[in-house]
Amino acid sequence: MFYFDKRLQYPVKVDSPDPIYARMLQQAIGGIEGEIRVCMQYFFQGWGARGPTTKYRDMLLHTATEEMGHVEMLATAVALNLETAPTKVQEAGATDKIVGAVMGGENPRHMVEGMLHRHLLSTGMAAFPANCEGVPFDMSHIYASGNLAADMYCNVAAESTGRVLAVRLYNATNDAGMRDMLSFMIARDTMHQQQWLAVIEEMGGHAGTLPIPNSFPQSEENQKFNYNFFSSSADGSPPPEGRWTQGPSLDGKGEYSIVQNQPMGQEPVLGPARPDSGAQSEQIG
Repeated sequence: MFYFDKRLQYPVKVDSPDPIYARMLQQAIGGIEGEIRVCMQYFFQGWGARGPTTKYRDMLLHTATEEMGHVEMLATAVALNLETAPTKVQEAGATDKIVGAVMGGENPRHMVEGMLHRHLLSTGMAAFPANCEGVPFDMSHIYASGNLAADMYCNVAAESTGRVLAVRLYNATNDAGMRDMLSFMIARDTMHQQQWLAVIEEMGGHAGTLPIPNSFPQSEENQKFNYNFFSSSADGSPPPEGRWTQGPSLDGKGEYSIVQNQPMGQEPVLGPARPDSGAQSEQIG
């Protein structure tokens, strides 16, 4: 069950409406780094969380609800950037070389006008659940495995890429209101990264959670290959050495080493095609 408060989680103000920036904000709503993604990810992780305690489930649902509030803030920001934008702002942005590069090298005027038409015709100058290209968010980047440690690592990655996007959006505007809103969202991304890492620490830290799932007995995996870095250099030259090539493994259960990757299996030879498979006669044999 959810409760609704019509007030925003944090103030959203736009001093100089900018339709190009509204388009960029759509990535933070419906992009793979966006708020819909983490909102749904945390909800489904929480709804499926099992264990002797409900604290992780409860924490996930609290944070998922917060992320829903972030979607609301961004949707408000998109609408405010669209509703009173003067034509001169649109024209100035359409000829900006930096904006052109951000838009992927395509004609920025067409890109901006296309998104404006979408906002106007489909939503009445409001946000919609899609990325900055207008591609609807399809839930394909929701990771909820049922393994809390695996999910926490996914969450750290999601918050990291989300914070990268928020920082880029912050740097892409001089609007004081937008920068204020984004500084809040960046701060929350900082907390959420720490939050998921704290869960990993509670579950034994990196050493205790790895390998995932830690419930599978490592005695049943091939001990010869579980801490080797496979070098695939065609000439046999050594790979760049790093923490992953020598010394004790992070989980403390092995030693890293380098192995030249070589074929250990046979050449695949498949039998003839079945007579009813629709293959050519030469394949049936």
